[in-house]
Amino acid sequence: MSSQQQVLVTGGAGYVGSVLVPQLLNEGYRVKVLDLFIYGEHALDALKEHPNLEQIKGDIRDSALIKKTLPSCDTVIHLACISNDPSFELDPELGKSINYDAFIELVKESKENGIQRFIYASSSSVYGIKEVENVTEDLALEPLTDYSKYKAMCEEILLNERDHKFKTLVIRPATVCGYSPRLRLDLTVNILTNHAVNNRKITVFGGDQMRPNIHIKDMCRVYLEALKSRDEIIDGEIFNAGYDNRTVMEIAEMTRNIVGEDVEIIRIPTNDNRSYHISSEKIKQKMDFVPQYTIEDAIHDLVSAFDMGKIPEPMNDIRYYNIKKMQALGLR
Repeated sequence: MSSQQQVLVTGGAGYVGSVLVPQLLNEGYRVKVLDLFIYGEHALDALKEHPNLEQIKGDIRDSALIKKTLPSCDTVIHLACISNDPSFELDPELGKSINYDAFIELVKESKENGIQRFIYASSSSVYGIKEVENVTEDLALEPLTDYSKYKAMCEEILLNERDHKFKTLVIRPATVCGYSPRLRLDLTVNILTNHAVNNRKITVFGGDQMRPNIHIKDMCRVYLEALKSRDEIIDGEIFNAGYDNRTVMEIAEMTRNIVGEDVEIIRIPTNDNRSYHISSEKIKQKMDFVPQYTIEDAIHDLVSAFDMGKIPEPMNDIRYYNIKKMQALGLR
């Protein structure tokens, strides 16, 4: 697609969005960001004078705002959501209204406004727990939580709306890791690195559970590549996007190797042995996408950011922790 395209990124000031948006601008895209900015307005500060960026503070449930924002856009990258199970469970009605009800409206309006491509950030948690070694896109979905159930339902809605003028793509990301201006310290690799650096101690619950991960820079590359790909490559497709399937204990040991041998790893038994692992072979075959960054790279990036003072008050500032921030806000 032409780099003069206008892209609407919902949730563009979020964890992934605040890394993706600068890259889109660097590639020559015009970008609109629609976000509530509940984690602070600083994430896109460096770009606020950029002539090709329009930042819109608002709620994706505001249908009048959606109607006003979509005209002139060519593509939607839909990242905005109540992210992860605990945040969703905090207020299931709120979660449903943002992750599901607003999605139906956004897809309908996008189609009516001539949006050519709609790229949806779903989740690899839609598979539930699978015993097979390689979890591929054609396996049955068995979501275990409301968060993943609504992600799966949104996929279905989007695919049903697809037609020759409205191209759709579903991405099912692994757990994202690494540094972002709107940092989350409630994701596996980021949690372990934070505790290793600042407590010199990592607590691992269980440890044998498998977790698929993808570096935030690679996650952004997926969206950029999807924008550049021809219709026949991405239209109607569903792609897993992951890189490294590792056990939590392996990630903890990796973290200690990078942060320092004095970091203590404490292992505690758990009843929660949910284990996820995904195959990212299809995105490699179809889109020629191969990750370039490792879990170790993510740990190094975070350690550098801590060393440079870019992450003040990492243990106490609620802006790094989705559930704590949402509890404090009382968002409705």
